[in-house]
Amino acid sequence: MPPDDPIASLPARELSRRIHAREVSCREVMDAHLARIGALNPVHNAIVSLRPADALLAEADGADAALARGQDRGRLHGFPLAVKDLVDTAGVRTTRGSPLFDGVPDRDALLAARMRGAGAIVIGKTNVAELGYGSQSYNPLFGVTRNALDPRLAAGGSSGGAAVSVALGMQPVADGSDSMGSLRNPAAFNEVVGFRPTPGRVPTGAPDAGFLEDLSTAGPMGRTVDDAAFLLSVQAGPDPASPLSLDEPGDVFAQPLDGRPFGRRVGWLGDLGGYLATDPGLLEACEAGLRRMEGIGCRVEPAALPFAPGLAWDAWTTLRSWQVAGGLAGPFRDPALQLLMKPEARWEVERGLRVSGEQAWAALGRRAEVFRGLLSLFDRFDVLVLPSAQVFPFPAELHWPADVGGRSMDTYHRWMEVTIYASLAGLPALAVPAGRSPDGLPAGIQVLGRPRHDLEVLALGRAYQAAGR
Repeated sequence: MPPDDPIASLPARELSRRIHAREVSCREVMDAHLARIGALNPVHNAIVSLRPADALLAEADGADAALARGQDRGRLHGFPLAVKDLVDTAGVRTTRGSPLFDGVPDRDALLAARMRGAGAIVIGKTNVAELGYGSQSYNPLFGVTRNALDPRLAAGGSSGGAAVSVALGMQPVADGSDSMGSLRNPAAFNEVVGFRPTPGRVPTGAPDAGFLEDLSTAGPMGRTVDDAAFLLSVQAGPDPASPLSLDEPGDVFAQPLDGRPFGRRVGWLGDLGGYLATDPGLLEACEAGLRRMEGIGCRVEPAALPFAPGLAWDAWTTLRSWQVAGGLAGPFRDPALQLLMKPEARWEVERGLRVSGEQAWAALGRRAEVFRGLLSLFDRFDVLVLPSAQVFPFPAELHWPADVGGRSMDTYHRWMEVTIYASLAGLPALAVPAGRSPDGLPAGIQVLGRPRHDLEVLALGRAYQAAGR
């Protein structure tokens, strides 16, 4: 790895300040990050569809010229930004990690438009799990993304390229999205921060799924909680075309985070009383994070779900398969196109096409029970804490672990089950690094807050992270 570049290592808020104060030029910022990409990306494969350097430097020069004229494009003015390859980007190849969707869009999706509108220079895309399914970022177009700490290991996913590129200083911050832990799992694997906000906080503007945006949501990744909140300030805010978007503007997340963690009541859910399979030593590594919370004045106590955990799994797998089938049924019914789908995607569609109206309605009822149960825990606790992932990073060549802690995984995503509780209930969930295994493998914890209490979760996370330095 090349030595740390002082520019590529700057926190996002400080980088923005220096650019706007003209203490560092946008060309210098672009040069520094392109150097990191050139040195590290051939090994880690985090950024794909990288645009030519001369075009990017010309855009950086244009950003410098704009500042010289007194034109401020926004908080991300001059930031090099690779957008997750599930998000349409005007003029930049977008694939969803699949030959089914490989093309060059003529317009930005809302998320990309907001980041570009705040001054970011889109340099390319970050690699993803094929079609976004599964927490391992590999696909037939670009191959596998490798862990930032050890390229022999998996990066997680589906925001694996985003996590690795941020961890290695290839870009200051990154966007991601999270249905079943796609921001939280790669954050744990690469020791960065991922934040799944309350659904509606970051609208996508998707015209065909506006009322279904709550199972999956976009959010930020950064090397610190401050960095993630800074990007969230650009991503968040109401959108009239998104029926579930929240009215609160994103500017609130641009302000310095005030922790005030003392007296916070933390409920540790652990492995849900042995229900979840975990790698040996994983819970102990996570508990290092709990000790840090106690060190900043939090009261940590064991907590238990007031419902059977399997209730959530039944609801989740039904609704997920139904939703996947809705999006992919068309190509699935074409035998030639079906062959271009990964086996796990075909499995999801097959299941989803068998879901009846009665079954979908029952799953929605179980989801409501999960929501009410988790909400009741906030009568006793301010936040709930779970592992961000049930496993340590595994070999990069492995598609998914078939065995966890001596238990066989009955689906390709059972090992990600720990992430579904926040997703089903629509809770903000912040993934932060915790501890490591005896042989140095990273583990993370996710901090779940009350619905719409995103700022409080981020503030607690900032205090937690500051205590570890």
